[in-house]
Amino acid sequence: MPDSLPPRAEPRPTSFERHGIAVTDDYAWLRDVGYPTVDDREVLAYLEAENAWFEAWKAPHEALIETLFQEMKGRQKEDDRSVPVKDGEYLYWWAFQPGAQYRQWFRKPVAGGEDKLIFDESKEAEGKDYFRLGALEISPDGRLAAVMADDSGSERFTLRIRDLATGKDLETVTQVGIGAPVWSADSKAVLFTEVNDQWRSYRARLHRLGSDPAEDVTLYEETEDKGFSVGLSKSQDESLIFISAGDNRTSEVRFVPAADPLAEQVLISPRRENRLYEADAAHGKLWILTNDDHINFRIVSADPAAPGEWHEVVPGSDDTYLRGVTAFRDHFVITSRVQGLDQLTLRDYATGATTRIPFAEASYTASLGSNPDFAPDAYRLFYSSMVTPGTVLDYHPATGTLETLKVTEIPSGYDPSQYTTERLMLPARDGKQIPVSIVYKKGYKKDGSQPLYLYAYGAYGYAIPPSFSSTRLSLLDRGFAYAIAHIRGGDDMGYGWYLDGTATNRWNTFHDFVDAAKGLVAEGFAQPGKIAIQGGSAGGKLMGVVVNTDPDLWGAVIADVPFVDVINTMIDDTLPLTPGEWPVWGNPITDADAFKLLLSYSPYDNVKPQAYPPMLVTAGLHDPRVTYWEPAKWVARLRATRTNDALLLLKTNMGAGHGGKSGRWDSLRETAEEQAFVLTQLGGAE
Repeated sequence: MPDSLPPRAEPRPTSFERHGIAVTDDYAWLRDVGYPTVDDREVLAYLEAENAWFEAWKAPHEALIETLFQEMKGRQKEDDRSVPVKDGEYLYWWAFQPGAQYRQWFRKPVAGGEDKLIFDESKEAEGKDYFRLGALEISPDGRLAAVMADDSGSERFTLRIRDLATGKDLETVTQVGIGAPVWSADSKAVLFTEVNDQWRSYRARLHRLGSDPAEDVTLYEETEDKGFSVGLSKSQDESLIFISAGDNRTSEVRFVPAADPLAEQVLISPRRENRLYEADAAHGKLWILTNDDHINFRIVSADPAAPGEWHEVVPGSDDTYLRGVTAFRDHFVITSRVQGLDQLTLRDYATGATTRIPFAEASYTASLGSNPDFAPDAYRLFYSSMVTPGTVLDYHPATGTLETLKVTEIPSGYDPSQYTTERLMLPARDGKQIPVSIVYKKGYKKDGSQPLYLYAYGAYGYAIPPSFSSTRLSLLDRGFAYAIAHIRGGDDMGYGWYLDGTATNRWNTFHDFVDAAKGLVAEGFAQPGKIAIQGGSAGGKLMGVVVNTDPDLWGAVIADVPFVDVINTMIDDTLPLTPGEWPVWGNPITDADAFKLLLSYSPYDNVKPQAYPPMLVTAGLHDPRVTYWEPAKWVARLRATRTNDALLLLKTNMGAGHGGKSGRWDSLRETAEEQAFVLTQLGGAE
């Protein structure tokens, strides 16, 4: 680092009182009052100063970063392409051109014919700092595409209708779209959802092609609960369009015929607090997944003419966590999880007979892949483990065989026999057993002498799968073990595992992570101070909590777009996600106990005078999920409060959002920067 001092944000004391408790906030000024426009010169000056400090740290390590980047790039097939997927009369796939940052999308007739380029992301991204294709939905007649694209990272997508014959855009429907649009059966209308000024998906609309968008019909607008999001989907048999509304704990679903989307909507069942359900349709029935009478969900059927009368098909189970049902012509496919491991099961409509698709490894992740057709001859699957690269499979129900279509190629070479993966069950302080997936290169010494990289998320019921990562090999080859802690707050071990990490149980998530780390130390995978940890978004909140509670355990910390200003965010119902978060974390506006609980762990509010480990914190200026000022304020308070001078870096992507840079090589370089940070702090940089 240079001899100059790191940036210091000026403290400008403010405070507020809630439920009789005073809260101080010296860095509230870092929130630009004009957000989502950020043009306050003082705010920008501070962010740019922090970026300059990051660049100053990076300069002497450019050779290491470049080495890591080239290793990672060498493991990516430059002209990679997907396995074609049949959808109606066409086969569809994407491909990268050598050196390209973005994909091209192609199709050709199933009956044979020329490959046709239908969308070129690289061309669309020219001259832009950021580009993300959100959706490419082909009309039922195959002539048009509904294209959703974001060129700022704000996740406000522009919806355009493209003529596939000419490659020309015919019209722009909206500039504040979100999610995937859905076509009417006659290809003459497109249904889409929009976000409001608070980036909440609040309404579903219908646009007739060729009409003025100002005349678009609002099919449904959520007015009852501002924490609910609105979504659209189409049944697997393409007969119905579903309009859903809900938050993380409660949902309700309506449907209309795809052939007549302006028909009277049918509500399947009115919303009921803490009940979730979702639906598919086939053979004249609705097939519904719900947690109405079992924590691990059950599957029921209903007549569309009487959608609220549910008939149990698959009962709930303490051992099997039902996660999804897709209604194909010959089977409905059930996705589930048993003891934290994915299962895929085919069920016969007439007999109820089931077939579980077998997978050989002891720890893995498996899911349905892209299966747009209602009546496929084989079911497309995706499979991976911590030592097995991503694999595309077809399961042939007629023969009960799995056909391997593609194994992700590692051009620079990869020998899975040189790596070992384990699944450990480590004790939490309350007696629960925490699953931990771990991978390391053979020869790793379990004597505490080698470094450990520990990752977790632990929120919203999102399980972190024990899957393969080619970028991870750069750490494994330098002597690291890499572990994923499947902590409460995710649904790795069932829906109850998620509930045990939410609301009043939130401290379980943080304790699980610390206890998993201590368990790995006891197993010889590391020693205190030689553990690198990483988490992003809500996982960044996790990082913020554990550096406050157990700073001596960690040797390096990466907090990506971290949700750390918990109190200020959760009492501000004008922010995009806040109302929808209350069922998960509690409502500190109305509930004094929820306020005290959130205040007890809010990373920003619990920074204290103590030594902190080296930390790299990232932010996105246009991030609508975790606003840029949360990590900025946190870093500012850390600089002013901590008692040591360990490396502390804040990198703000000034032209991106929640996911960082969008191009595949730009994204890899950011990963290389993070790994270089870890290596320079824990060793193994050579």
